Amino acid sequence: MAEGLLRRLLARSGVGASVASAGLLPGGAPATPNAIATMAARGVDIRHHVSRTVDAETIRSTPLIIAMTRQHVRETCAGYGAPVERTFTLKELVRRGEESGGRLQGEPVQRWLARLNAGRRPADLMGDDPADDIADPVGRPRAVYEQTADLIENLLQQFVVLLVGGPPRSAAYAEPSRTRRGVIRRSDYESDTSPGYSRR
Repeated sequence: MAEGLLRRLLARSGVGASVASAGLLPGGAPATPNAIATMAARGVDIRHHVSRTVDAETIRSTPLIIAMTRQHVRETCAGYGAPVERTFTLKELVRRGEESGGRLQGEPVQRWLARLNAGRRPADLMGDDPADDIADPVGRPRAVYEQTADLIENLLQQFVVLLVGGPPRSAAYAEPSRTRRGVIRRSDYESDTSPGYSRR
C-alpha cells in the first residue's frame, strides 16, 4: 500500500523518483484482497503487486530506506548492512524532519538526512514502540487496512512536503486502533536532489 501511495504523492509533487519495495519475508506473494480494495478506493491500483525479498545489493544501492517498524530497521542494518544514517521508520523520519526542518532549496538529500541524524543513537531503535512502529494489517479486517492506509498516507504526505523543501509541520497524525506487523520500504534516488523510493 505504501509503495503505491508514495509513488502517486511524489508524481503529484513533480519529484522525479523511482519507487519500489522489498521486505524480509520470502517474496512472490500477491497483495491481499483487502489491500487491493483499500487502495482501489483511493484510486491506486496494486492488483499486480508481487512482494520481493530485500538483498544486500539493493541495500547498497539505495540512498534512503524507510521501514514501518523499528524491528525492520534493526534487521535491515544488522543483516544486510544498511547504514543506520539512511535507514528510518516512516514515523521517525517525519518526526525528525519536522524537528530539523524540511530540505532546504538546493540541499542534497544526503545532507538533509545528515541533519535528521543529528543526535540519533542506535539505542533509540531498540525494542518496539508505537511512536515509531506501524503494524501490518495482514490478517485483520478491512477496517484495519483502511486505518493503516490513512495513517501511512498522512505520514507520506508530510514526508513529501519535507522532502521538497516545505516548512516543518506540527500536525499530529492519527494512530490506527488495531494493527499487527510492519512493512519495509526502501528507496532509490536518481540524484542528490531528485529522490526515488521503495517499499516492503
